[in-house]
Amino acid sequence: MRTSALFRRLAAEAVGTAVLAAVLIGSGLRAAQPAPGGSAAVGAVLAPALALGVLLTVLAPVSGAHLNPLVTAAVWWTGRRGGGPPGRELACYPVAQLCGAVAGAAVANAMFGRPLLEVSGRRLAAGPLWLAEAVATGVLLLVVCGLRHVGRGRWAPVAVAGWAVAACWGTSSGAFANPAVTAGRALSDGAAGIAPGSVPGFVLAQCAGAAAGLLLVALLFGPRATTPDGAAGPVGPVGPVAAAGRGGQGTARKDLAASSASSSASTSPGRLPEPRSRPPQCIDR
Repeated sequence: MRTSALFRRLAAEAVGTAVLAAVLIGSGLRAAQPAPGGSAAVGAVLAPALALGVLLTVLAPVSGAHLNPLVTAAVWWTGRRGGGPPGRELACYPVAQLCGAVAGAAVANAMFGRPLLEVSGRRLAAGPLWLAEAVATGVLLLVVCGLRHVGRGRWAPVAVAGWAVAACWGTSSGAFANPAVTAGRALSDGAAGIAPGSVPGFVLAQCAGAAAGLLLVALLFGPRATTPDGAAGPVGPVGPVAAAGRGGQGTARKDLAASSASSSASTSPGRLPEPRSRPPQCIDR
């Protein structure tokens, strides 16, 4: 049963990353085609962000919708002291995400009549681009982990999609911010591609940005709240039903404590227990 559940989560990560990579790469290929005004460039920015928001909404109940190895690593890191997903299961997520990104690149190439897999010749190796990747990834991790930290994970689809639009338009690198999708983009020679030789520099910059983002989360939000049993606080959003359930448990604990105190007070030292009434006895004569 647990194996089938893990398979569904890995399938969700692979499918979600494949769709994201296909839309992102396809948007770049579509932007290279003639279009009136600047609609192609705007579409290339908006389409992946909209797809990301939809995928987060649909797949979050299945796998958490990480779709990014660095998000997976951040989820493990922030939940490693209890309350987080098992590390052995999360170790499989990046493999599924990478396979999905490769499949998405193949689908995007096929949709535009190109070879299924082709090596990109678009070299992106410069300090400003690496800095842009670090900034885009760091803020992404700040948004994701910050929302989880304060129990507002339900806003992740909107917040992450919003940051994707801002980072894609406002950074010099185009905000790859995802090692798996970065590797997939190396297999399409379009406007969204990246030469294989430029991938390591981008991935290292993304990892550095992710570490900075986690440091900012710890600095801005402090340690995560813990439940009475010592486990980490809730990972996802806390709804009114869950809050009411915890309130009901607290009331029950208070009632139990009051009952125990009353019982102990009635038998405390220095106070004789009240005599119990005995039924009248009949004496035979």
